[in-house]
Amino acid sequence: MKIPVLGVLTALMLAATAQAAPQAPEFTHSSQTEWLNSKPLQLGQLRGKVVLVEFWAFECSNCRNTQPWLHAVQQRYADKDFVIVSVHTPELPEERSTANVRAAVAEQKITNPVMVDGDYSYWKALDNEYWPAFYVIDKHGRIAATAIGEMHVGQARAAELERAIEQEIAADAS
Repeated sequence: MKIPVLGVLTALMLAATAQAAPQAPEFTHSSQTEWLNSKPLQLGQLRGKVVLVEFWAFECSNCRNTQPWLHAVQQRYADKDFVIVSVHTPELPEERSTANVRAAVAEQKITNPVMVDGDYSYWKALDNEYWPAFYVIDKHGRIAATAIGEMHVGQARAAELERAIEQEIAADAS
């Protein structure tokens, strides 16, 4: 059976379009009281930068164990068009207090922007289900990669996510 070339190309283009990376939702909090370490950010303002969104909760042991890796990633790409935005979404009642989140940010020496997502609105916007969870957002605001679970320097899964970050940093923003 002979298959027309144009038909195959059209099918491939449609498949590629269907698999195109989805746009990341805009950050859901705009009040200064819901942001730590920065003024309120909008994802749209970060176009041209690669953004690593990290969902965490300060009592989550896996999240705490991931902090050294996040600090290493932040230092590694400090001179690049890259930013980490930590999204604190509470798991336990004591994590609902912004004062407690602020204390945890200081204790864990988190210096990147932190959005306090006490109402789970950004969590829901990304259909997130895990702490910690990571979303690499490309320079166009699309979700380029995701990962869940604890990350460590030198770990294969962490290295895979770092390769995705590097690939997006190297990509043309136009």
